[in-house]
Amino acid sequence: MSTPIAITDAEFAAEVLNASSPVLVYFWDEWCGPCRLVSPSIDQIAAEYGDRLKVVKMQVDPNPETVKAYAVEGVPGLRLFQHGEVTASTEGAKTKQQLVDLVESNL
Repeated sequence: MSTPIAITDAEFAAEVLNASSPVLVYFWDEWCGPCRLVSPSIDQIAAEYGDRLKVVKMQVDPNPETVKAYAVEGVPGLRLFQHGEVTASTEGAKTKQQLVDLVESNL
């Protein structure tokens, strides 16, 4: 069973851009109410898709470089990467089914 890995700007290239499998990056922050609603679903996605998908989470305020580079304008934000490129992107609170649909349509 996989759980999301917390990463920083310094770890982004190694954990996401150079990953051999698809990576779902969950942008969040402690002050974000909708993030608290989405976080359990992100944990479930990590557990259910851990064999095919790496899930990482990045707190936005301490990691401005990555947030700026990938134009994260709202949290919660999601970017799905494959081979170092963004293949799907969304922002705002999503239901678990919407998250599953995002993952399924891009794996």
